[in-house]
Amino acid sequence: MKERFSFIALQETKDFLDGMNKKTRKKVMFNIWKCKTIKDKELFKHLRGEIWEFRTFFNKEYIRLFAFWDKEDKQETLVLGAHGIYKKSAKIPKSDLDKADKIRQQYFESKKSKQ
Repeated sequence: MKERFSFIALQETKDFLDGMNKKTRKKVMFNIWKCKTIKDKELFKHLRGEIWEFRTFFNKEYIRLFAFWDKEDKQETLVLGAHGIYKKSAKIPKSDLDKADKIRQQYFESKKSKQ
C-alpha cells in the first residue's frame, strides 16, 4: 500500500515518545503508520489552522501528538510531530495548540534559513 506521507518526529515528540513504556509507544507508532496508508478521521484529525493531531487511546489513556504538514518539497509530503500530551478532558488546551503553532513556525524559519 502506498504511503500518503512520511512522518518525522521533531525533538519534543521524540522526547515524549521516549518517555512512554514500550507497549504504549508501539501502539502510537502503529496508529501513525495506519494513518500513513489510509484516511481515518478518528486517528488523524485537523484541529485548527495548520495543526493536526494523531489520536491514540490505549490502556485507558488518551494520547495526542500534535503535528503539521510540510508540502513544500514536491518530491515528498511530510507530517512533522511537534509535541505530545496525555489528554484527560474532551477539550484541547489552547496552550498546546499555541505551542504546536510556535514549533511549526520555528521549523519553517529554520528550514528557510538553511536554503
